[in-house]
Amino acid sequence: MAPYQFIERPTPFNAKGGSTLPIFAVTPAHIETGTIDPIALDWARRAGYKAESGSLLLIPTAEGHLGGALYGLGTNPSEQPYITGRLARALPAGDWHIETAPLTANRLALGFGLGSYRFDRYKSEKSPAATLMIPRDADAADIKRQLAGVFLARDLINTPTNDMGPNQLEAVFRGLAEHYKAEISVISGDDLLKQNFPLVHTVGRASADAPRLLELRWGKKGHRKVTLVGKGVCFDTGGLDIKPAASMLLMKKDMGGAANVMGLALMIMDAKLKVDLRVIVPVVENAISSNAFRPGDIYRSRKGLTVQIDNTDAEGRLILADALAYADEEEPELLIDMATLTGAARVALGPDLPPFFTDDANLAHDLTESSLETDDPLWRLPLYSGYEKDIRTKFADLTNAPAGGMAGAITAALFLKRFVSKAKSWVHFDIYGWAPSERPHSPGGGEAQAIRALFHHIRESCVDPIRKKG
Repeated sequence: MAPYQFIERPTPFNAKGGSTLPIFAVTPAHIETGTIDPIALDWARRAGYKAESGSLLLIPTAEGHLGGALYGLGTNPSEQPYITGRLARALPAGDWHIETAPLTANRLALGFGLGSYRFDRYKSEKSPAATLMIPRDADAADIKRQLAGVFLARDLINTPTNDMGPNQLEAVFRGLAEHYKAEISVISGDDLLKQNFPLVHTVGRASADAPRLLELRWGKKGHRKVTLVGKGVCFDTGGLDIKPAASMLLMKKDMGGAANVMGLALMIMDAKLKVDLRVIVPVVENAISSNAFRPGDIYRSRKGLTVQIDNTDAEGRLILADALAYADEEEPELLIDMATLTGAARVALGPDLPPFFTDDANLAHDLTESSLETDDPLWRLPLYSGYEKDIRTKFADLTNAPAGGMAGAITAALFLKRFVSKAKSWVHFDIYGWAPSERPHSPGGGEAQAIRALFHHIRESCVDPIRKKG
C-alpha cells in the first residue's frame, strides 16, 4: 500500500534503469584529480567548472544532445547532507540517475525527494519535473514514507484557511485514519462542554466553524503507548487582542503543530511500528465575534486548574491544556506535543531550529542523537522552575500570558507542564512550521520540523528495549 497523500502528486523517482541520464555529483577535488568520467571531466575543465556547492553543469553528447550533468557538492558535502535537494529543482525535466556521489544512498535519495516538493495546487500551469532513480542500496520504502509525512505537513500548512479551516482539517484527519484503518472520534461544538473540554470550546466558539477535538487510535494494546498532540489553530486573528495586519499574513500556519503530528503519525502507521498510537488534535479558529472570549475572563480547564485570560492571542496553550490533560489520563509511555506556540522560540533559535522541552534527561539525549543521525535539527531548552512564579496570577491558578515578555517559550512550556502528571515521559516542541527562504531540501513555505528525528527515535525505541525508558 502506498503512503497516504492529501494532495496527489507524481513521484520524484523513476525506475527506468538504462534509459536514464547520468549525474556526476562531485567535489572540487574530483575535478582537480580527474577522478570522474573522462568525457565529463574534459567538459568540466573546458567550461571552467569548479564544482561549487549546488552548481549544475549540463553535459552534451557528441551529437549535441543532452548527455548528463555535473553537480557540485562543494569542498565539504557533509555540511549540507541534503544538498541533492537543490538538484531536484535545477535539473531539466527527464529521468536521471546518480552515477557517482560521495554521499550515502539514503541521504542522496531523501535529499532529492525533499527538494522536489512543489505546492502548485493553485497554479494554472504546472511544469514537468526531473525524476531520480533511487540507488539499489537505499531503503526506498522508508524514503517514500518519510517524504509522504513531510509532504503532508507541508501541504496542510501551505493550504490557505479558506480551504483548510476546521472542517477541512477534520476531513484530512479522517482520510489519514481511513487510509491506515485507524479508529477515529470527533467531539464538536457544544459537546465539548458536555465532555469537559472547556478551553477548546472557549477559544473556538466565535468562529463560524465549530471548534472540535479530533482523536485517532491505531496499533495494538500492550505495545508502547505513544500519544501525539498537535495544536490545530486553523487561523489566528489574535482574537479581541487582535494582531496587526503584518502579523496575520502567515497565520494559516498556526495549525502547523497539527500538521506535523499528522505527518509523524503517517510515518508510524505506514512503517507498522509496534506502538499503541493515539493522536489528539484540538481544532479551532481564533476568530472575533460577539461571543469571543475576552481579556480578564477566567475559565476552568479539563484538569480543574483555572486560567485567567491576559491575552486572547495566547490561545494555543489553552487548547493544548485540555488536549494534554486528556492525553495524560491514559498514562502514555511517551507524550509528544507540537505547536507553533511562541515568537520567543524564534527569537532564541531562529526559524530552522525548533526547541524542545522535557524534564526526562534520557529522552532528551535520545532525541538529540536522533536529530544528529537524521540531520533533522532541534535543540533542548530548559524547563526552568525559577520562572514558575511568572505563570501564577492573583485571581486564578494560572495566567495564559505572563507579563514582561521575558522567557516566553519557557513560560509557555511551564504552563503546559502543569497539565501533564501521569505520562512517563513528556516532550513539548515549539516549532515555527515555516521556511522563510529556499534551502537545498526545501523550496520555502510550510515545513515539517523534528518529525523525522521523532520517527527515528520512536522506531529505534521499538527495537531496542533499553531505549524504551526514554
